[in-house]
Amino acid sequence: MNNEIKIFGGSSNPELTKAICKYLDLDQGKAKIAPFPDGESFIKIEDDVRGRDCFVIQSTCAPVDGNLMELLIFLDCLKRASARRVTAVVPYFGYARQDRKDEGRVPITAKLVANIISTAGADRVLSIDLHAQQMQGFFDIPVDHLMAEPVLVKYFKEKELKDLTIVSPDVGNMKTAARYARELGGDLAIIHKKRINGKEIEAEEIIGSVEGRNVLMCDDMISTAGTMCGAAKLVRERGAKNIIAGATHGVFAGPAVERINAAPFDEVIVTDTIPLSDDVKKIKNLKVLTVSKMLGEAIKRIHCNESISCMFKGE
Repeated sequence: MNNEIKIFGGSSNPELTKAICKYLDLDQGKAKIAPFPDGESFIKIEDDVRGRDCFVIQSTCAPVDGNLMELLIFLDCLKRASARRVTAVVPYFGYARQDRKDEGRVPITAKLVANIISTAGADRVLSIDLHAQQMQGFFDIPVDHLMAEPVLVKYFKEKELKDLTIVSPDVGNMKTAARYARELGGDLAIIHKKRINGKEIEAEEIIGSVEGRNVLMCDDMISTAGTMCGAAKLVRERGAKNIIAGATHGVFAGPAVERINAAPFDEVIVTDTIPLSDDVKKIKNLKVLTVSKMLGEAIKRIHCNESISCMFKGE
């Protein structure tokens, strides 16, 4: 397989790229990534890719626009070097939250990014836990959408949590919470929120009981952490014992670190789709799970034209 497939990594998450290559027992593709003096990005592929199946691993996390531009240049570079097929592996897909026009005179940036990735030369896209499921329909090329839920569920099952209640921090997360409750065998509760103003939301009431229970809150990402921290404080007031937060993408933007450290979390779980900054690593009781094996297996299956969905069905 080493002669037929090439895996390249952008500068957004080099450790994840190395872990994926280690799982596949492949050498990482060689590429030179350097800025011009004026800040423009320059990429040169230093391996022969003609006729090969190529994968570019690049999360579009902060700096979002810089990492996105690097991904586009990588795709164009491989296409012009006559790669047989180019797959954009985007573990964390930035701009996915801008998926609709919820007011006048605003863009649908998620659709724009889907268009430019296709135009740059991607033949298919591989991503994990897109914030909006409809993002898959924005592409005119195949999209393989993975879920990090099995990685998180495996970790929680190993903890053997008793008296467990899965709490959805908002209505929009109900389906995710219900899946975790089904997999882990816990009860289900939901937080009712009240909007104070355009920027502040207050957790107001819990539908369900959390008194004397171990609480698990899971979402696709932790961004500014306002909703999840507010929910944690409320369930603690209502008598919850241990409180665990789990998310696929640790964005940790703005005041997130300060909020989480002030909230009554006993553990915070994220995956390595986004590399953590030094400030984020200071979060108390932070645990990082790897998705490298899942991504590596998906890459192998794409290359061998095997099913991706059976990874999540135990087939």
